[in-house]
Amino acid sequence: MRAAILHAAGDTEMDLRDDVTLNPPEAGEVRVRIRATGICHSDLSAMSGVLPTTLPAVLGHEAAGEVVEVGPGVTAPAVGDHVIISFTPACRRCPECLAGQPYLCMSGIADAFGKAPFRHGGTDVYRMAGCGSWAEETVVPAAAAVPVDPDVPFDLAAMMSCGVTTGAGAALNTARIRPGDSVVVIGAGGVGLSVIQGARLAGAAVIVAVDPLEAKHETALRFGATHATAPDGLAELQNALTAGRGFDHAFEAVGRSATMRAAWDAARRGGDVILVGAGAADDTWQVDMFSLLFLGKNVLSSLYGTSDVERDARRWTDLWRAGRLDLAGLITRRIPFEELNDGIAALRKGEVIRQVVLFD
Repeated sequence: MRAAILHAAGDTEMDLRDDVTLNPPEAGEVRVRIRATGICHSDLSAMSGVLPTTLPAVLGHEAAGEVVEVGPGVTAPAVGDHVIISFTPACRRCPECLAGQPYLCMSGIADAFGKAPFRHGGTDVYRMAGCGSWAEETVVPAAAAVPVDPDVPFDLAAMMSCGVTTGAGAALNTARIRPGDSVVVIGAGGVGLSVIQGARLAGAAVIVAVDPLEAKHETALRFGATHATAPDGLAELQNALTAGRGFDHAFEAVGRSATMRAAWDAARRGGDVILVGAGAADDTWQVDMFSLLFLGKNVLSSLYGTSDVERDARRWTDLWRAGRLDLAGLITRRIPFEELNDGIAALRKGEVIRQVVLFD
């Protein structure tokens, strides 16, 4: 079958193959035919080595497809079910899951890094984040295949697998924005735009999008931002909109210490600074102990939008059906597998929001 393999961290292109094989699902696993899979900045981070991945690996983690085989002991999902792929499958038994924090579940982490269901040229090939969705088919834990209604097109469902759950979840689950709040979102990529949509859904009165690429400003306004600016215009806009006080919620959706500092500076005293972007382990951000206490700002991690993917997939579906959540607008273009490397290059250049690889 077709699959894209990363052989070494730092490679700028994927090795697009049509001769990769896949092991059958083991106990507790399912085999999913991938119908649509996104190209996300986290995939680029895995290629560069910023995000750890056991290599060689099939990358890709934002996807939707159809269950075609189940392993021993699997009662759900069933063959034929439409599913999205979750890179943090919830076991529903560990202390984190029982505490209502399934996004922190670590039950599948060993298999995510240690299991290699793909084979190529006699070599084991692993899966990025336990997913490996840049392939026609993949094998994942049953809990990682989250059912979605069959009326949701696969390309739109894929947006719920990562970008929307991470971004809108950050606004609604992590920050819990209230009507009338003021919000700034630093980074207007797919995740940042989803934060903006979540802020709009929550009733924020002011939503400022910050991105160095002016081409993204119009898109951010279309998704619900009330204002858009380049980074060098943020301070002036902050003074105009908040009388210099700062924003109730400042989201960092890039994954860099410099933009985390900008989010900290933009938040009001007692406001929230929400980290959404995935950054490098050696990229550190510092704040002095006096300011951390006396400014009263809340630094919040929003891993996977602090979401329960099963619950939130239903919520995103209902909002999409009601015309209140724009999934289609996130997709800049749909491409065949053979154009995956072109899509990666376009994302690096900032030319696109989300591209979706279709395997039909």
